[in-house]
Amino acid sequence: MALTAERQALIWKTLNETRGKIEPSEYKNYIFGIMFYKFLSEKAQNWLDSVLGNETWESVWSQDSEKAASFMQAKLGYVLQPGDMFSDWKEAIDVDKFNITMVSDALNRFNQGISPEAKPDYEGIFSDLDLTSSRLGANTQTRTATMIDWINLMDEIELDADADVLGDLYEYLIGMFAANSGAKAGEFYTPHQVSDIMARILTAGREDKENYSLYDPTMGSGSLLITTASYMKNAGVQGAIKYYGQELITTTYNLARMNLMMHGVEYNDINLRNSDTLASDWPDGAVDGIDTPRMFDAVMANPPYSQKWDAENREDDPRFKYGVAPKGKADYAFLLHSLYHLNSDGRMAIVLPHGILFRGAAEGRIRQALLENRHISAVIGLPSNIFTNTSIPTIIMVLEKNRKNDDVLFIDASKGFEKQKNSNKLRAEDIEKIVSTYLKREDVEKYAHVASMDEIRENDFNLNIPRYVDTFEEEEPIDLVQVNRDIVDVEADIQKEEAELLKLVDELAVTEDSKEVIESLKALLSGGSHE
Repeated sequence: MALTAERQALIWKTLNETRGKIEPSEYKNYIFGIMFYKFLSEKAQNWLDSVLGNETWESVWSQDSEKAASFMQAKLGYVLQPGDMFSDWKEAIDVDKFNITMVSDALNRFNQGISPEAKPDYEGIFSDLDLTSSRLGANTQTRTATMIDWINLMDEIELDADADVLGDLYEYLIGMFAANSGAKAGEFYTPHQVSDIMARILTAGREDKENYSLYDPTMGSGSLLITTASYMKNAGVQGAIKYYGQELITTTYNLARMNLMMHGVEYNDINLRNSDTLASDWPDGAVDGIDTPRMFDAVMANPPYSQKWDAENREDDPRFKYGVAPKGKADYAFLLHSLYHLNSDGRMAIVLPHGILFRGAAEGRIRQALLENRHISAVIGLPSNIFTNTSIPTIIMVLEKNRKNDDVLFIDASKGFEKQKNSNKLRAEDIEKIVSTYLKREDVEKYAHVASMDEIRENDFNLNIPRYVDTFEEEEPIDLVQVNRDIVDVEADIQKEEAELLKLVDELAVTEDSKEVIESLKALLSGGSHE
């Protein structure tokens, strides 16, 4: 059962009441960290309850702690010792025996108890919980009080271990923190309506595939991976979908790992990396000088727009065989990297600024090569101001590795949205129109056009959407005769009103003090001209 909007809003309100002076961008690290620890704790406790029978975890641990640790590691990939459960913290709070060192000690033991095969998924995942920060309090006592507030809050929220409920709450809170964290928020969040469009396009006609691999080279909090997988028939089946992603910012990388696991993805289906996608190719790429890249059924990306990058000595990098993006704009570098890792029958979708459609020089040459090799399938123009970190309009470009046709579908969806206080939002009907138009691949007046390669060549490989989709709305012709009649009618009304006002002035009692004012008013009214 999903959380209602009212329940989500109440949780967000409660969170804000306990934030104190901590900025939202930093506060989210503590809240998500504690939420994730509770998730792991409840997962461990539920598993222990199913396998221990009448024994307690404390008694099993006391008999042979090494064997008990291996027992839990083999199933979960991590170990939570007796006394380190979230419920243990809450019990200590209830009897006034809690100290913030209980949390720091538990996190240290958690990190030490990760199984070797699970280290990429769990190691360092709580590194953003700085429990010594003065923002939590000036001393251990005040920091302990702050932590007690947060633990009680998580306990009151009653996080359900159900992946759908917990995952939905996590996604909701990510969006709310993004909306309240300023310009840098876009580093970790893609609005769900954009994720939804990309996911439906990527999986269309492929929902029944038994095995499916996903890759996001700029994964942020992982929402694109999760949304795409949700449209597959085997979503939630262990081993059916493999998740690959890379993220440069460590804090955001940690968010993604938590996000996937709180959506019910098992750690051994997750392959994420904290690194620079453009600086060093991954997954796999060149190994010992041999090019052995991993390929995927679907690649999705919302990279940072027009970012500077190290473009030196890239000519021999197989990812950039169609050209090297300029050092001041890495947009095409991210696009080419994503395309390089796409299966021969795969499909990719990437969010980029409009400039990639028409900028010249190196980008123009790359764009022409992509078109002539039939890689670009569709260009979808989105409304402005739908992303947290920028108000500029963006596009979704859909590409494939081995297309038979060379035409390109253009969709101008820039005018279909709902205006909100500080942003624009795509409605369900807007999303449906975009996806159905993509699937039908037909012209729609003032909305979509399938352009042939001859047409694109005539435009010098410029893909600016207005060249292909005419959205101009002609205004109704002005009836000058009627306008003149309206003017005459207005003049007549004015003269009538002035005459009535003049009559009222004549009826005023004139005194020595008001005589001059009344005479001036009468002169103004009787002398007014409206020719």
